[in-house]
Amino acid sequence: MEETNPSAMIYLNNAATSWPKPPEVPAAISESLARPIFGSGRTAGSQGEDYVALAREALARFFGAGPEENWIFTHNATDSLNILIPGFLAGIEGPCHVITTALDHNSVLRPLHELEKQGCISLTIVPFENAIVSPDAVLNAIRPDTRLMVMSHGSNVLGSVQDIQAIGKILHRHGIYFIVDGAQTAGHIPVDLGNFPVDAYVFTGHKALFGVPGTGGFYIRDPERVASVRSGGTGTDSFSLLQPQEMPEKFEIGTHNYPGLAALAAGIAFVNSAGTDAIAEKGERQTSYIIQELRNEPNIVIYNETPHLPIVAFNIRGMENDDVGFILARAYGVISRTGLHCAPLVHQALNGGKGCVRLSLSWFTTDEECRITVNAIREVAHNADSSLSQA
Repeated sequence: MEETNPSAMIYLNNAATSWPKPPEVPAAISESLARPIFGSGRTAGSQGEDYVALAREALARFFGAGPEENWIFTHNATDSLNILIPGFLAGIEGPCHVITTALDHNSVLRPLHELEKQGCISLTIVPFENAIVSPDAVLNAIRPDTRLMVMSHGSNVLGSVQDIQAIGKILHRHGIYFIVDGAQTAGHIPVDLGNFPVDAYVFTGHKALFGVPGTGGFYIRDPERVASVRSGGTGTDSFSLLQPQEMPEKFEIGTHNYPGLAALAAGIAFVNSAGTDAIAEKGERQTSYIIQELRNEPNIVIYNETPHLPIVAFNIRGMENDDVGFILARAYGVISRTGLHCAPLVHQALNGGKGCVRLSLSWFTTDEECRITVNAIREVAHNADSSLSQA
């Protein structure tokens, strides 16, 4: 097998970071850097676009939830969770009980386990079945001292989307605060926060919203429920030596990532122009094609044959997933992701923690790329099967 020309690369690692970006995104970055930065409250005059306000307005409209100042910018989804989780728990007297799920990413699991280690919380991890966390399983995990649940909207390994509507209603009936990690769903499927029973929704800019790394944030319905856990310059109320409690300054410190927020606003505009329904339908069709083509191969294991997101997780029997990913990249130009995908409990449940190969598609993935990928995986699997037969 000859190494593939890098120009023929088929990029299927969009659940990590989307690529390519729409042309509007790098154009917005260039434009933002071509003029002096304008920040309301920080810059005299109006020499440029207020990209912070532009991105905040774009998010509020896209997700159907306001007011705009309740959209907070951070470095990414992980950063947001590290603000929200301790910020909410700061208002709770004494240790309390928290719920999460075995489908969750380390951006949720590690902050919670660290708090458990410190004796601040007790933690219940709700298992999944057929890639889904049952609302009844969440209900059964609730205790009298349960104050918080944090969970992912969509699994970054199995591509399953959880029933946030049903789970949120159960939690709110019991007075439990609900934080949802939308890193994998924002931009892939329609999300209407105006009708979602969530207290805080976390997003990242560099995945299906087509922004760049270093951007993300969260929506918070009632800012009074969460304490500010960071302090610094805001450009407002500067005589006060304490962090302002007005929004959004309560949670935002330091200089914003203006080029990144310009890119985020441009990415959201692109998603709006393509249409989230159209994006979801194309992703479902292409993902279904890959799975249907591979599911009957005797030595290919697919871990979820009905994902809601454009994610296919698989292994080839007799091969390490790292080796499969290496061969796909070097011999066929297919870029996947291998290993544990920062979601160790998912893999522990699937195959004892061995990890898998993950393909993740985007709006820019073509049908021809899907066909080439299927043929490449088949060839690798057949070669592995032949090797096993000869051994």
